[in-house]
Amino acid sequence: MKNFYFYSPTEILFGKRTEEETGRLAKKWGATKVLIVYGGGSVVRSGLLERVENNLEAEGIEFEELGGVKPNPRLSLAREGVKKAIDFGADFVLALGGGSAIDTAKGIALGIANPDTDIWEFWNGKEVKKSAPVGVILTISAAGSETSDSAVLTDETTLKKKGLSTDFNRPKFAIMNPELTYSLPKYQIACGVVDIMMHTLERYFSPVKGNHMTDEIAEGLLRNMIVYGPKGYANPVDYEAMSEIMWAGSLSHNNLTGLGRSRQFPVHNMGHEFSANYDAAHGASLSALWGTWALYVYKFDVSRFAHYAKAVWQIEETDPEKAALRGIDKTVEFFSSLDMPVTIGQLLESGPVDEKELETYADNVTNFDKQPLGTFLPLTRADVLAIYRSANI
Repeated sequence: MKNFYFYSPTEILFGKRTEEETGRLAKKWGATKVLIVYGGGSVVRSGLLERVENNLEAEGIEFEELGGVKPNPRLSLAREGVKKAIDFGADFVLALGGGSAIDTAKGIALGIANPDTDIWEFWNGKEVKKSAPVGVILTISAAGSETSDSAVLTDETTLKKKGLSTDFNRPKFAIMNPELTYSLPKYQIACGVVDIMMHTLERYFSPVKGNHMTDEIAEGLLRNMIVYGPKGYANPVDYEAMSEIMWAGSLSHNNLTGLGRSRQFPVHNMGHEFSANYDAAHGASLSALWGTWALYVYKFDVSRFAHYAKAVWQIEETDPEKAALRGIDKTVEFFSSLDMPVTIGQLLESGPVDEKELETYADNVTNFDKQPLGTFLPLTRADVLAIYRSANI
């Protein structure tokens, strides 16, 4: 096996009614004043917010609320949260929701621990040396942020969407009750399924050979999503299906499915341009681009794509190139079966974008051709632009 580093310290409580342990866990991690971060009204309407606050109160923990988190979470709200947390004296941040709420909470936690630094400096390369503790009650299975080291924010003034990876981002605990996902719209479930699969696919296609145990884990997770993703999409109150989706989301982005492999997410980076500029759903931006990316790069390592086709899709084809292409087709067909877009034209209500926009996006993701994108086949600006053009239908 290749060398790797693995650190996944998040304490996980999985199953029904686990949110009743919130106060105990927060107290265990030293919380005395908690800033609760959440999105829209669903946690209010469902009664979850009230139950959590009652639970914290029972443990003698004070709290303040910060609602209003949106998909593709905004830097401005995270900054607002930092100020609110510091004024309140918060020593713990609790996220209720999915990746957007969690990533906002992670940004706020960095601000609490580093009050003299604007948090965006960390996303622009400043070294992270400390952060306040974060806890999570997960209500959307998708981003995997509940156990990951990453956080993604969007600066809405410049339309730059960036990720920050540091072990200081890892939550102290994650409460995962699949029943809390029952009220999700089907579109959001489908976006989550795509995002979960893509977190593993982006790690899976790497130039690093070996690490077969990592492959087995990754392939098993993908096969599981192929079975349970459609079941959860068809019936959002199927506990078994929503359980499998939720657990896969965490495993897919805590680095377990990529151990010993290089990590750089080309499709994610290309998709960020559309979620930042059009507020497109993150998972949808990935399904819109993956097939075109795969067709562009597969010849670099046909055997890898052929192996994927057999191990994940059970495609029995002796010709490696035919197998590789069939595996790509099956993946795109799967995304389509969940009513996910597989082209830019399907992703955006306005349809395909103009050439100048694509050129701007290619400049952004390659830093004007100074920084190759991805590691499976490092992409130049011309490569990225070619992929965008092919998907722009």
